[in-house]
Amino acid sequence: MLKYKVHFSMLLLVAMLVSVPRVGHSRTARKGKLLYMTLSKGYRHQSIELSKQIVKEIGEKSGAFDITVTEDVGAFTKENLKNYDAVMFYTTGELPMTDVEKSAFVDFIRSGHGLVGVHSATDTFYEWGVYNKIIGGYFNKHPWHQLVTVDVVDPNSKLVSSLGKSFQISDEIYQIADFQADTSHVLLALDPTSVDLTKPAVHRRYYGWPIAWTRMFGKGRVYYNSLGHEEAVWNDPRYQDMLLKGIKWVTREED
Repeated sequence: MLKYKVHFSMLLLVAMLVSVPRVGHSRTARKGKLLYMTLSKGYRHQSIELSKQIVKEIGEKSGAFDITVTEDVGAFTKENLKNYDAVMFYTTGELPMTDVEKSAFVDFIRSGHGLVGVHSATDTFYEWGVYNKIIGGYFNKHPWHQLVTVDVVDPNSKLVSSLGKSFQISDEIYQIADFQADTSHVLLALDPTSVDLTKPAVHRRYYGWPIAWTRMFGKGRVYYNSLGHEEAVWNDPRYQDMLLKGIKWVTREED
């Protein structure tokens, strides 16, 4: 009888040791899954091809996410979207989604998943008003393509706190129309003193010239950054850091 008690005690001790977490070793964090949509139905940006490589490298180096690149709107089904945590758009024009695909996309974001939009993601779906409620605004001309100063509107945000109070960058600068200012949290904005405001097609609006923002759509998180026209911007470590933080924010790896 004593022999069985000793044997049972040893088995119990082994089980307890196995169940105790080892110091210095944590479980491997689950990688996010990102569906990157790069279909152009308007102007196609030269930097799209480089962007695919850069986003893939960001995911690999950080270990934060895996990427699937597509230009097929057929990927936007409820069943297929179950494989992803977020969608990323570098798109233009009226993407030929069916009403069913649009509904699947809306439900995906609204239910708590994420959307990252870069550059011309706001030059997309002008004829579908729901998209404006998701992304937060529409492209409305780019009078400046030059070196500009970008103000960090919220230096306390982890998404942009590493950039200081402002920074300079050379890129195509968008103006935003129909901006959902009341429901968007602006992170970056153009410093208007760094550009010529008398140029043709300049539109002065009460919210100025927002460059990057976050917003909610239902339970879903949306991050948009209008920079990214130039390949040099995609190669810029500051931009890559912004993208990584934006992707991690929409997938709730960071708050």
